[in-house]
Amino acid sequence: MPEVNGPQRLGGWTRFVTARPRLTLLAALVITALAVLAGSGVADRMGSGGWQAPDAESTYATKALEREFPASQPNLLLLVDSGGASVDDPVVAAEAARLAKRLAGEADVVGVQSYWQDKAPALRAEDGKEALIAARIEGDDKASGEVLDRMAPAYRGEHGPVRVTIGGPVAVQHEMQTIIEDDLLRAEMIALPVTLVLLVMVFGSAIAALLPLGVGIVAILGTNAVLRGITEFTDVSVFAQNLTTALGLGLAIDYALFIVRRFREELATGAPTRTAIGTTLRTAGRTVLFSALTVAVSLAAMLVFPQYFLRSFAYAGIAVVLLAAAAALILLPAALMLLGPRVNSLDLRKVLRRGRVKPQAEAGAGWARFTALVMRRAPVFAIVTSVGLVLLGLPFLGVKFGTADDRQLPASSESHVVQQHLRDGFPGSPGGSLDILAEGGATPAQYAEYRGRIAALPGVLRVDGPLTEGRTAYFSVLGKGEPVGEETQRLVKDLRAEPAPFETSVTGTAAVLVDSKAAIGDRLPWAVGIIAVVTLLLVFLLTGSVLIPVQAVVLNALSLTAMFGAVVWVFQDGHLSGPLSFTSTGDIETTLPVLMFCVAFGLSMDYGVFLLSRIKEEYDRTGDHEQAVAFGLRRTGGLITAAAVILAVVMVAIGTSRVTNTKMLGLGIALAVLMDAMVVRSLLVPTVMKLMGRASWWAPAPLRRFHQRFGLSEGETAAPEPAARRPGPGTEAIPDPVSDPEWVPSGT
Repeated sequence: MPEVNGPQRLGGWTRFVTARPRLTLLAALVITALAVLAGSGVADRMGSGGWQAPDAESTYATKALEREFPASQPNLLLLVDSGGASVDDPVVAAEAARLAKRLAGEADVVGVQSYWQDKAPALRAEDGKEALIAARIEGDDKASGEVLDRMAPAYRGEHGPVRVTIGGPVAVQHEMQTIIEDDLLRAEMIALPVTLVLLVMVFGSAIAALLPLGVGIVAILGTNAVLRGITEFTDVSVFAQNLTTALGLGLAIDYALFIVRRFREELATGAPTRTAIGTTLRTAGRTVLFSALTVAVSLAAMLVFPQYFLRSFAYAGIAVVLLAAAAALILLPAALMLLGPRVNSLDLRKVLRRGRVKPQAEAGAGWARFTALVMRRAPVFAIVTSVGLVLLGLPFLGVKFGTADDRQLPASSESHVVQQHLRDGFPGSPGGSLDILAEGGATPAQYAEYRGRIAALPGVLRVDGPLTEGRTAYFSVLGKGEPVGEETQRLVKDLRAEPAPFETSVTGTAAVLVDSKAAIGDRLPWAVGIIAVVTLLLVFLLTGSVLIPVQAVVLNALSLTAMFGAVVWVFQDGHLSGPLSFTSTGDIETTLPVLMFCVAFGLSMDYGVFLLSRIKEEYDRTGDHEQAVAFGLRRTGGLITAAAVILAVVMVAIGTSRVTNTKMLGLGIALAVLMDAMVVRSLLVPTVMKLMGRASWWAPAPLRRFHQRFGLSEGETAAPEPAARRPGPGTEAIPDPVSDPEWVPSGT
């Protein structure tokens, strides 16, 4: 059997990353500086939409109506408040007419209409004290936002007898984008110092604690540059920047934790610096590579969806994962080569301990006792934990899907205030109508006959139109139900099924939701299948087992139940809306569960790979299944928990955002990460592997031969020893500062 810790032949990768460490780090510094320049202003090029499927009927109809009937699709609203007077007061009407005329003269503004033009009831508040001026700003999100920035100061505020506030979709999107940028900066200011303190507590050494932060910063800045390049070719959501920060810090810290930890273990045995780096890269480095691939695959699955909101997270996620892994496998070894034993310098914990030396075995002994207890009562822990996770996920059975609107913003934001006034004080409901695009031309009698038939449909309150332009027309249908309620969604399907002597396309908020749900439903099996198949393959290559990959996928999915249950209980049902400062809409935006599943599943596999790789390494060395499980948990339990806590801190910092979707994403994934590390990895994995016994490592002969040829694992490959044989002192695993080197699990 080869010596696990003896002199090793340096591999080509080790020679490459340690040959010229100063040059490597200097090149990285230059590239990072260029990335800062390339990525500057990336947020200004991003959009705040992307929830619609681009090939959907509603998307086609919306674009056609914007082109042919811009007044039918206003995205700018001026809420005119007359104070105590009536909006029909001559002085008020004169000032409002002046504002509308001025707005119509603005560049890139079309389709201006106001209550004072034709006294349309839908544009007048029921109390007669407020009315609307509506218009459309042409251009994409970026262009319309720039127009709004230019003209808004001239309209917002007091104008003689009236006061104007600005709302509408373009104002909501622009305000959301601005708030996200500000919140992201604040989250980084919170996460970085807290993360540094936690890293110092984990490593002790201030030098070692700075290394993961450096890797994370390189990954974040590099990803911003990548996203800036992607915006030249396709739309990218501004929300993706939040994932960049969270994963950049979280995964970089995870990877650097395991590499630096293993490097310090090797140094503790007296290995030279270069040899320690070589062993680290063959073991922890190989695991980091596997982990990065599993996370990247989970995030890449979002590319199968047509909505650019989801695709943006795939772009950002894949880039940041690969950059974090590259930095950890190239820059970190170069830094360790220069530091050598000085990586342990500046132990700040000595100040806190006031000179008291903590026994090396203390932390590891705690995990040893805990693991022994869990494995001794494996059936009890397995059943109780599984049932508990399922119960936590039950609220998700009542999930209701909706669309994102102004209520994502803080209640005090201007555009939210305007939309809330429309909901509370105007007839109908903003965004509640359905628009029918009619193409191909028809006679007035045919239009009238079609209007009569759709007016007779169940759920229709009123039909307006048609308004015609050449061979194109459109009808506006107001339903009886809530804007995106089940009744209105049924009405969308009824309208689309209604025959007509011309081509019809239905759009509106409810139609967008129907199409979005259909697009996600059609592609969700593909996304889940890609994640499952590739994950099974990667874990098989790591372990050589058929059953362990299945176990990993099932337990990972189970670890997400608490997150999904909490999302519905908190954000849909509105519990904790006061303390968390958000407005509950009574539903969950359709794409959010998909996004959270892909991200959280990938992060869960990240921890799973680290644990399984250490179990596999010990099993290959000793052939003792139970000892391997106990050893793996003892060696990685504390580190995985520390990594999860640090990542949760970053996600909670993201969760302090004032935008509800970002808050949901941050807090939900933080919960999933903690549940996975502290419940699934600590309780379910050891109990399930204990119950499965040595059968965990079973694979049919053809697959065993395949793994022997193509498989990879952490550590040197060796034939397993008989289960009864215990390693002696000469082959015992290397001690580390937080493990108990003398502990051997008792048989149970």
